[in-house]
Amino acid sequence: MTVDSSPEGRLTRALAALRGLAVGDALGSQFFVPAHYPLLKHRGLPPGHWQWTDDTEMACSVVAVLATHHRIDQDALAHSFAAHHDFDRGYGPAVNRLLRLVREGGDWRELAAALFNGQGSWGNGAAMRIAPLGAWYADDPEQATHQAEISAYPTHQHREAVVGAMAVAAAAALAAAPGGPPGADALLEGVIGLIPKSAVTAGLRRARDMLDYGDAGTVAAVLGCGRRTTAHDTVPFALWSAARSLGDYEEAFWTTAQVGGDVDTTCAIVGGVIASGKAGRPPATWVERVEAFPDWVPWSS
Repeated sequence: MTVDSSPEGRLTRALAALRGLAVGDALGSQFFVPAHYPLLKHRGLPPGHWQWTDDTEMACSVVAVLATHHRIDQDALAHSFAAHHDFDRGYGPAVNRLLRLVREGGDWRELAAALFNGQGSWGNGAAMRIAPLGAWYADDPEQATHQAEISAYPTHQHREAVVGAMAVAAAAALAAAPGGPPGADALLEGVIGLIPKSAVTAGLRRARDMLDYGDAGTVAAVLGCGRRTTAHDTVPFALWSAARSLGDYEEAFWTTAQVGGDVDTTCAIVGGVIASGKAGRPPATWVERVEAFPDWVPWSS
């Protein structure tokens, strides 16, 4: 079976990943509400509708740029991020300021490069939004990593942030291929083989070696679960969780959410990767509870 490489086929896959990302993000964010903590322990769903955060808002821009340009155009992506930036969605202070300045006419290249004393941000923001791009490039995982690298720079220019985005895109591309990877080890091995050496890569090697661990809390204690909001503290555990539950969105979500940390982001990454594969779509009853996408998200190419 071959991958549908038409613009319509690519967009269909990207939108499926976007939906999975948004459900993970919106439901995961509910567990920052203290009243919902007891529900998490028992895998109970919070009441009401669930609002997504900056993870989904930025992922919508990724999909919109791909639908328009059929690749990542950095200027278009940076300006989409800035134009649709909603301060109340939970952005970090550095990105809030960067996007405001871009909106006011600033050059994203200079602004992103200057963050954190010229080191660039190594946060998990470039990774949290990128799974739909991986699904778009299911026919070419190497191109997925290349385009993910390009996509990171408008906001995150530190090597770890860039490699984190590459890793998530690679995982989504492999998951979206017909039949998907044959198992958890194959997924992580495939990702490791597609990205350069980094702390993220070292974390993924540890994640691969811990695939037989049944206690997600122990794994998160070793790999991190986003408490420091860095790419290398977030991506290895998220991909460990996704790899272990390919084809089972619910199990992947609860495994990820119950360890705590940056729950909306880890669940957005896991949800986007899992939903890239046809067998890993989120439950329809969960999808119905999630805030609608903005009207500028393209639904046809």
